[in-house]
Amino acid sequence: MKHLCQGPDCHTYETQSRIRGVKGNKVLRTRNARNDSANWYYVWEQYFCDERCLQDWLAKHMTQLMNFVGLKTKPQESPIDIIQETRTAWNNHQYTHTTIKLKQNENNVLTQNPI
Repeated sequence: MKHLCQGPDCHTYETQSRIRGVKGNKVLRTRNARNDSANWYYVWEQYFCDERCLQDWLAKHMTQLMNFVGLKTKPQESPIDIIQETRTAWNNHQYTHTTIKLKQNENNVLTQNPI
């Protein structure tokens, strides 16, 4: 199903693809969303014709969207392991290489700290 672009100002941008009508009665019309195939690269392509319209919509509706979804009130945490290795550089200089790795359980899923 084709969707019209949800950008609030889509119909005001002066591009050839938005011009409709006969000579003397031309209008700029909202374009269709970029839904030429069933496999969208980005989810927003189902609703907007380009990133400019997406950003216009977000600028207008971000506060309302965040109030609906809800703001986080607690920081999220991921348990980690800090691995330090002593390595030798090309000039025989010793240095410490530090790697941060996320802890994982046996099912290869990040572990969760109970709240």
